[in-house]
Amino acid sequence: MIKGTTNIKKLLGAMARLDASDLHIKVGLPPVYRIAGVLRPIESEPLTEDEADHLLDPLLSEVQLARFAEAGNLDFAYHLEDPDVPGGGDRFRINLLRSGSHTHAAIRRVKADIPSYDELHLPQVYSDIVEREREGRVLCVGGTGSGKSSTLAAILDQVYATRAGNIITVEDPVEYRFVPKKGIISQREIGIDVQDFHTALRYVVRQDPDVIFIGEMRDQETVMSAIQAAETGHLVFATLHTADTMGAFGRMLEFFPQEERSFVRNSLSATLKAICAQRLVPANRDVTGTGGVPATEVLRTSPTVRELIRDERDEDLPSVVGSSPAEGMMSFNQSLASLVEREWVSMATAMEFAPNRDALQSMIKGVQVKASTLGGRVKGGGQPRVSLAPCSIRRIEKRPAPWWSGPLRSGRFSRRFLGRVSARLRLCVDGPR
Repeated sequence: MIKGTTNIKKLLGAMARLDASDLHIKVGLPPVYRIAGVLRPIESEPLTEDEADHLLDPLLSEVQLARFAEAGNLDFAYHLEDPDVPGGGDRFRINLLRSGSHTHAAIRRVKADIPSYDELHLPQVYSDIVEREREGRVLCVGGTGSGKSSTLAAILDQVYATRAGNIITVEDPVEYRFVPKKGIISQREIGIDVQDFHTALRYVVRQDPDVIFIGEMRDQETVMSAIQAAETGHLVFATLHTADTMGAFGRMLEFFPQEERSFVRNSLSATLKAICAQRLVPANRDVTGTGGVPATEVLRTSPTVRELIRDERDEDLPSVVGSSPAEGMMSFNQSLASLVEREWVSMATAMEFAPNRDALQSMIKGVQVKASTLGGRVKGGGQPRVSLAPCSIRRIEKRPAPWWSGPLRSGRFSRRFLGRVSARLRLCVDGPR
């Protein structure tokens, strides 16, 4: 039967051999691995109540045991050393929870080596953002298990290797440990190095940081601390649990009362540099060498984006993202189309995860509506024939002063007008989300 430190270490050690991302410990079940997104129990007897309650005790300090007994939840990290490689081995992010008066555990394997963008199969725009930005906020968003932690580790490693700056991280728990490179870094773990995120962020600007990493923005205090740090000239990276770039704004604003949201929007529009959303999709292992690759959505700020944020027109952001690849933006559908083109994922998988299946199918078939269509007709000397689809008219008619009526009457089409028509056409193809 499985119990004691030796066997929990064997269970953790087997995760690398099986390429398992997670391990679950629950009463009445054998230990269960998640491999390529699928839960697979090991061939073993179910864990008894006593075994499940004490299986992980050897990994915990007395202080951690006391915290868990009091709170019923505990997050911590554990490093399983590789006896053949000094300083090597895997790290694990472990969450203990009490359920039915017994201990359950969810264990996420974090590879010891910090992954590169190529190893994570991330697009070049991630590196471009890091290379360009020196202040402001960059958010990495996605659901649980979408790979946000690995992505941020790759981002911070690029900063650490290329800039002689001071990096301070606030994490719960610390997952990746960075080795000395060009800059200096301090990694602070909640519950060990500092009491909570709010306390850590209250003092972080006094610690002469160039770059700040916030493990998770989970309340009003952390969101405001990130905004204030960005406003004072720091580069702030943070994660947020939300499905896509548009949802990030609603997620942050819901922490604030209605009367403060206009102020927060103005601050967000001024400090935000990029939002990178991702979700893992099953991959062609023969081509990629891995069981899953990220489909990504990237929003980068521009004068148009900042205006939409200030004006509470979040529903128009997807059309801007989809029509601005030249500015480094990318929609989930465009990302999935690229993954299919590279044969990293199958067409069936892409369709399963697509926000808009008809739009994805059109992209892959090469029938995507492009903003250059209208511009090309104007440059050719002809007057563009603008046909607003019914869905666009319904959306526009809600406004008291239609923006398209004047140009259509006069026959004069400014670059701004053509851009807005193109965005509306894109919205009809991709559909609202």
